[in-house]
Amino acid sequence: VEAALTEAELEQRVDIYLSETDTLWMLDLPTAVVSTEAEEAVRVLERNKIYVEICNAKIDSEYFEEKMVQTISGAAKTKEVQCETITMAEKGKPGQDAEGRDFLLPSLSRRCFLNFHFQSFKFRQDSGVCDSAVPARSHEERECHSEAILTSENLKQDLVVMERILMENIFQPKLAVYRQIPVLIEPVVTSDTEREEGEEEEEEKKDEKNQEETSSKLSILSDVNKSPAEAAAPSLEQLWSYRCDLTRGHSVSSMAWNKANPDLLAVGYREFVSQDQKEGLACCWSLKNPMWPERIFRCEHGVTAVDFSLANPNLLAVGMASGHVAIYDVRSRNDAALLDSSASLNKHTGPVWQLSWVQQDRGATGGDRKERLVCISGDGRMTQWFIQQRLDCFDLMTIKRTQRGKKKLPGERERESEAPISQQAAGMCFDFHPEDTDIFLAGTEEGHILCCSCSGKEQILGTYRGHKGPVYKVAWNPSSTDMFLSCSADWSILLWHRDSHTPLLTFTSVTAFVHDIKWAPKSAFIFVAVNERRVEIWDLSVSIFNPVLSCAASPEGKLSSILFARNAACLLLGDSCGQVGVWQLHNLAAPST
Repeated sequence: VEAALTEAELEQRVDIYLSETDTLWMLDLPTAVVSTEAEEAVRVLERNKIYVEICNAKIDSEYFEEKMVQTISGAAKTKEVQCETITMAEKGKPGQDAEGRDFLLPSLSRRCFLNFHFQSFKFRQDSGVCDSAVPARSHEERECHSEAILTSENLKQDLVVMERILMENIFQPKLAVYRQIPVLIEPVVTSDTEREEGEEEEEEKKDEKNQEETSSKLSILSDVNKSPAEAAAPSLEQLWSYRCDLTRGHSVSSMAWNKANPDLLAVGYREFVSQDQKEGLACCWSLKNPMWPERIFRCEHGVTAVDFSLANPNLLAVGMASGHVAIYDVRSRNDAALLDSSASLNKHTGPVWQLSWVQQDRGATGGDRKERLVCISGDGRMTQWFIQQRLDCFDLMTIKRTQRGKKKLPGERERESEAPISQQAAGMCFDFHPEDTDIFLAGTEEGHILCCSCSGKEQILGTYRGHKGPVYKVAWNPSSTDMFLSCSADWSILLWHRDSHTPLLTFTSVTAFVHDIKWAPKSAFIFVAVNERRVEIWDLSVSIFNPVLSCAASPEGKLSSILFARNAACLLLGDSCGQVGVWQLHNLAAPST
């Protein structure tokens, strides 16, 4: 062991001399330049000439590509597939597209391999020598062939199937929750090291699970003293949103499910900028693709109402802010209207705020179903449309403006200048009785609700006065058919009985317009309402003073419309940003009617 240096030795001056050593050659590349006076100059020039001729001959060959390389080209070989062996299994399930045609839909799988067999190609990698006698195609022929492939119907259909598979792979967990089926979990392949780490994590999870079970038991004991409403409070969980770049900047005005296909949703969009009517949209969305609509119908004016026919589920009726009514065929790829009211002499002059296909005989089935298309408009008319070679209508009812109950002073006469400009009041909404289709309710801009009959001399059976602003929606209770709800711009929701012209209950939670209301399909006590700020769920069996749930479901815009999902415990909310959010309802009780 060497002894450590002392302080004196460290302070001494040391001289170090550097000298050059021999050069070590790691790589020697001799120059490729040959003097013209050298002996091998003639042989090198001849070889260079042959190389230039070979390069010129390869220019017109489709098998040659000029490229800088540092490796020698290997032997010629054919490359078709260069990957690991793929295990293929054919599985499928029946499905339908937006036009109602059946096709085989591949099963949900995280790894889907689709082979599109358009043409068989073989690429050869060689030194540039072509051993085929087939002449090369011209550039124009190759372009025409590629265009024919891209525009073929087979390719379009294959792309639709591929899009379906990708969408179901992306949204499979959410769609499974919506359809109340198990969520597919992809198996994870791990190595030995990852397996050991996973075992350690499983042991930690077991300890955490034991702690959670202990805490859950304590929470159960604490919930014994709680009421059922406190133990299981209702909540909303967003699954996805129907939206795309096309709908951005539009407001959702109306939504309607297809009567035959519960996966097909029609949404109406309108846009108002500086009170000028802009173009509108009527889109058909499918659960199979929440990112882009199946059908897009562009309208000259903003869409204010949509509804599917029951007798002919392929027909979609659309009402517009200009007063026009159009009928589209969703089976057709053409976005032009099948029928339009522009040529009708009785067409509306005000916005069509609501339209609906009303079934005349509720008990009829199949081809015996007869229905009529009914609209209500801002021009004060409620019309019924008949479909023949053209679209035309007649008036079911004209809404008269009511006189204000203003007291006159003694000796005062009514001035002619105080008479209203129009003798008709704007109609805002309507709803036909769930059992008797001759009876319907109509809400007006004055804040009144009219109970009317389609048959008989007396059209107006009664008037319900309670709102101080326009009535935006009326809705019969589907279970208790003598009760109905109404919402208004006066921030209130009123509960009425058919035999009483005074509201039974008044619901007010925030100072905002209440745009839409809907009864729960399976309960006579639960209804949902949306105002500009929040969505509210009311359960009259729990409280008549406060909603059981109130939350801001659209932070970016204002809520405008609601719709319950069919065959699912979900709620659809449309807003002013062009989004339709799909929300799952949790812990929402369904008391017996």
